Amino acid sequence: MKEFLLESYDYDLPQELIATYPLVNKEDAKLLVYYKDTGSIEHTCFKNLFDFIPKDYLMVFNDTKVIKARIYGEKKTGAKIEIFFHKAVKEGFLVQMRGRVRIGDVIYLAQGYQAEVKAMFDGGFRIVEFFKEEQKILDVFLMFEEIGHIPLPPYIKREDEKIDIVEYQSVFASYYGAVAAPTASLHFSESMKSYALENYQTAFLTLHVGAGTFIGVEASDIREHKIHKETLRVSKESMQKIKNFQKILCVGTTALRSVEFLDSIEEDDFFGDCDIFLHCGNPPKKAQALLTNFHLPKSSLIMLVASMIGLENCHRIYKEAIRKKYRFYSYGDGMLIV
Repeated sequence: MKEFLLESYDYDLPQELIATYPLVNKEDAKLLVYYKDTGSIEHTCFKNLFDFIPKDYLMVFNDTKVIKARIYGEKKTGAKIEIFFHKAVKEGFLVQMRGRVRIGDVIYLAQGYQAEVKAMFDGGFRIVEFFKEEQKILDVFLMFEEIGHIPLPPYIKREDEKIDIVEYQSVFASYYGAVAAPTASLHFSESMKSYALENYQTAFLTLHVGAGTFIGVEASDIREHKIHKETLRVSKESMQKIKNFQKILCVGTTALRSVEFLDSIEEDDFFGDCDIFLHCGNPPKKAQALLTNFHLPKSSLIMLVASMIGLENCHRIYKEAIRKKYRFYSYGDGMLIV
């Protein structure tokens, strides 16, 4: 079946439609509304979002907060090293490095910080420990805030700037841990956040978006793809709402993956790894609606969208968005599936 072929999720995107900067007024972003029951498409602006969401829906948000996960340093020889933080592990911290290192090498960072290489793996992955004044650092988030850079996605081909510190963070962001933003939430202003909280039932969960979200699917049969794991935390209150509501709108693919993963969890709350892969052979069963951006070809995220509306409808929507010159990817425009 073509729904399971990797090539079925390819499409041509003009380079100029990749959004490299956010809009000055985020509410002015375009919004494509797709109605599942009729297959019709409507074009509007994000500021009109709530006109299309019935008041009896539960809105589920991901409140993860992006770390300034990219830091730069150099070896004693002067060789430049780039470090990209992934997560804390039992042995220290898992990072990716650009630049040649060996076990035992010390990387000298800004403001007196240091990183020592403890173990090495394929793909540039390393285990490191961080130090300052010979004291081992256990909580790295403060260090990253001081010397780190916003980890813009690889398709935004520029260095991070001051504007990204604010704009690549959602107004719902509360708990550090992500190395990429849950981008559907980036469209919300403080006023739209307030409106949602005052006029809808809402639930918050924390899925720390990992760098695996940018790893492409390589298996020719997508069912053979091993999806990345991301850390998920859900409170008892949010779990109860998600379990009990019949109509759920997920704000972002991360929220949708979480909700569908939690549908099979019997505990009152949850803290652990989320590793669900939504595709046409494993479609959503709990959520009815999705707010999302436009995603990369052959990515697990476009497969997730297709799982909700079907492959042909997914391609039809993307062609329409390209024809209407929507802006794509993290800083791009949005799509509402209802």
